[in-house]
Order: sequence, then C-alpha cells, then structure tokens
Amino acid sequence: MRATVQDVMTTDVAAVNQNDSFHTVADLLISRGVSGVPVLDDDNRVKGVVSEADLLAKEEFKERYYGDGYMPPLRARIRRTVGSEGSGFHKALGESAGALMTSPAHTTTADASVVLAARLMDKYGVKRLPVVDDSGRLVGIVSRRDLIKVFLRRDSDIERQIHEVIPGELGVSVSEGVVTLSGTVDQHSHAIKAVRLAENIDGVVAVHDDLNWKNDDIVQLPVWGGA
Repeated sequence: MRATVQDVMTTDVAAVNQNDSFHTVADLLISRGVSGVPVLDDDNRVKGVVSEADLLAKEEFKERYYGDGYMPPLRARIRRTVGSEGSGFHKALGESAGALMTSPAHTTTADASVVLAARLMDKYGVKRLPVVDDSGRLVGIVSRRDLIKVFLRRDSDIERQIHEVIPGELGVSVSEGVVTLSGTVDQHSHAIKAVRLAENIDGVVAVHDDLNWKNDDIVQLPVWGGA
C-alpha cells in the first residue's frame, strides 16, 4: 500500500486572497514561518502561489544609486525563463498577491501518491504543491518536508509490508529503513524482483541483497573484445 498525499499533507494552510496587499502577504509569511502560500480567488480556488522570492523582487530591482541600470545575472534570467518564477521585474511592480504570484499554480490531489508529488516538485522546481479537490478548491498543501515523512515509518511496518508483497520464506531485517534480504530462491530473476519490490516500498532507504538462488535464469550477453 503506497502512501498518498493525504497521508502527509498539511490541512491548516496559510493562504491569501488574490486581492490581498503586498504587506498582508509579507506579514503572513513571517508570522506563519512559511516560504510560500497559495493565492485564492473568492471561491477558494487556487489561482497561483506567492513566495518569498516573489516579494524580494521588489527589493532586488531598487536602484542603489541613480541610474544604476540593474540587470539580473544571466543564470537568474535563464532560470526565470525556463522555470516557474516568471519575470522578476514584473513582480517588482506588483502591489497585490494576484500581481506577485506565479500562475498557474502546480497542484496535486489528496489521492495522488507521494511518488507522483515528488516527481512534480522536481519537474517544476517548486518546494510545495497546493492540494485541491475536483473543483480546484484548496484542501491542503504538501511540501518537500512533508514528503520526507514517509522515511519515518517504523521498521516493523516496513518489514510487515515486505512480507506481504514478496512471496516465499525470505529473511527480512530492517534497521532505520535499511532492508536486508537473505535466504535462497529458485531463480536468479526472482532475487532481482524481490530486491526491486523492496526498494519501491515507501520508507525504504536502501536494500542490501544477501539472496542466493538455485538456478541462474539470467541470460548473459557475450562481451566482444577487439580494438
């Protein structure tokens, strides 16, 4: 049974309305100790996300002296072009959450697996995903830190699940998420499959393979030499 976003998400979500002021957004980020919040319309639907970086653009583009002519470094311009941040200069002009936010927001649903949520965060380069229902209304938020919670599963729970998904009488020991498989199986391919099944269980940090097999059914391709 794979962990879902609902298992790890936060339901007490700090959020702002798209018409809220710059000052309101800044105050909420500081008072709640978060680095970003969803931006909602009047029907509680997620329109975007506003982060500390969005607010800092206003400070970044201020002139240090008259005629400063500041231009962000090339790396920052490329990151904003290919990523999800949007124009830093445009955000520097914003006065409301709607003008500051990155939109559209990358979201997930409560029944999505934590694996999918992690892949979405990596794909879009974001640190959090608003969790929405079928109507796009906010029901929670999941962060990178929340996803790490799956690695705090009890060793006994991991061991029990391994016995459920891997048939046979294998030796299974788990210490701080590190699994050791031991024993003998009929085929080499069965040993490979057992290791992969164990690796894909939520909370598993690594798998040590101490398995033996009676028959080697793995086809060894010839190695060609020569210059």
